[in-house]
Amino acid sequence: MPEQSWLAAQFEQWRPHLTSVAYSMLGSVSEAEDAVQESWLRLDRSDADAINDLRAWLTTVVGRICLDMLRARKARREDYPGTWLPEPLVAEQAEDGPEQQSVLADSVGLALLVVLESLTPAERLAFVLHDIFAMPFGEIGRIVDRTPEAARQLASRARRRVQAAPQPDPDLGTQRRVVDAFLAAARDGDFDALLRVLDPDVVLRFDTGPDARTALPPLAALTGAQPVARFVASRAPRFVTLAKPVLVNGAAGVLFGTRRRPLSVLSFTVVGGRIAALDLVADPAKLRHLNIEP
Repeated sequence: MPEQSWLAAQFEQWRPHLTSVAYSMLGSVSEAEDAVQESWLRLDRSDADAINDLRAWLTTVVGRICLDMLRARKARREDYPGTWLPEPLVAEQAEDGPEQQSVLADSVGLALLVVLESLTPAERLAFVLHDIFAMPFGEIGRIVDRTPEAARQLASRARRRVQAAPQPDPDLGTQRRVVDAFLAAARDGDFDALLRVLDPDVVLRFDTGPDARTALPPLAALTGAQPVARFVASRAPRFVTLAKPVLVNGAAGVLFGTRRRPLSVLSFTVVGGRIAALDLVADPAKLRHLNIEP
């Protein structure tokens, strides 16, 4: 096999891993794909014979690219209406292919991605690469131009922020039962039933995109069981018939619309048998990648 073809084959072997790293860093499928493609271009221009561990080399390169992208996009968020939410990964358990299963297995949940958005780019990189992908602090330090101990401190600060956030119930069956109860109450506009399934401090976040033309209010979020229940009871009965149970970043969620034309995706964070957070992504640009046609 010619060297270029061999190198391309090796790169394709690691593409799912690199995509998972980039998505966890960026929370954007399209930006993750751009980062992975850029890593291929850099590999193609490099001296491949001098690379001892291709997986580690590519992970480091993708980390550097993502760090630059995180730093560059901060200014673009300043005028973003509502709440910026990550692009959701949507799948159906019975229909996932091996590559999609790999990306979902390595990816982080939408709730964690929301927390990661509150970190500095360097903190996020250190946490993602060390705590999720087990990269040594020495290698992380080289990416962020800091000592291994400084990289360790970055990850530690990020870890404290992550651990302070609500920790979702891991059992998918429990999540689905809670979500089904929520949908039933929403379908009936049952305010009291909604209160029973919502955590008292529940937060409902909206991301309708910069060019929103939806029936949703121009809010960043609603907080508290009663305001969220009132909003859901008044709005949801018109839309809940369009709800289709799916996995959102590996957790129980809902797709609104058809498989060919998704309208929005709703992610749930279930803690202690109640819904602690709902994240509604209705930005059309963040739904183009779903590819969930039958």
